Amino acid sequence: MTELTDRTLSRADLAPLAGGDAVTLVNCTLDDANLRDLDLTGWRFERCSLNRTDFASAALELATFTHCRGPSATFRSAHLDDARFEACDFNNAVFRNAVLTSAAFKDCKLTGSDFTEARSTGTSFADTLLVAAKLAGFSFRKDKLSGVDLSMADLAKCDFRDAEFEKCSLRESIIDNARFEGADLRGADLTGLSLLTGAGRFKGAIISAVQAEMILSATGLKVRAR
Repeated sequence: MTELTDRTLSRADLAPLAGGDAVTLVNCTLDDANLRDLDLTGWRFERCSLNRTDFASAALELATFTHCRGPSATFRSAHLDDARFEACDFNNAVFRNAVLTSAAFKDCKLTGSDFTEARSTGTSFADTLLVAAKLAGFSFRKDKLSGVDLSMADLAKCDFRDAEFEKCSLRESIIDNARFEGADLRGADLTGLSLLTGAGRFKGAIISAVQAEMILSATGLKVRAR
């Protein structure tokens, strides 16, 4: 396997390696590099700087990103099936229309990132910041979300049916037409949400007594034991 270490790289350097054996990049700088449409299947990016790197429409199936920093990187329409992102900072990155089937994000910062119309079957997030992210229409059905911060995120039309939340936040998020039937919401911060509007979307969902009191208090009702 080819390994490139401590180098500043551009499309001209990497295009000849695309489509062949997987390549490992360690501590490399690819800031502003245009890697659109390249076949980077199985490539490994470790401790790389990917500021504004353009991966649009690239083949990144089985790719691994570890301890990378790529604010405003673009993965628009990229194929990221079974890709892995761990301990990465991709704040304000663009994943619009990307294929994220079975992709996994762990211990990542994705604040402000755009996942609009991404194909999300089997995508998983753990211990990850998605504050103010755009996730409208994303499917989290039957997922176990642990340590995921979705505060102020756009979750309109998201599917959370039968999902389980643990140490998560939905604080002040947009949940218009999102579905929560059968979800276990006891491990989520629900501050600022109106769960009584469109209550049918929460049929069978589980909340704690404290959460129920908070929701009712927001309507002006007072909860008394007797």
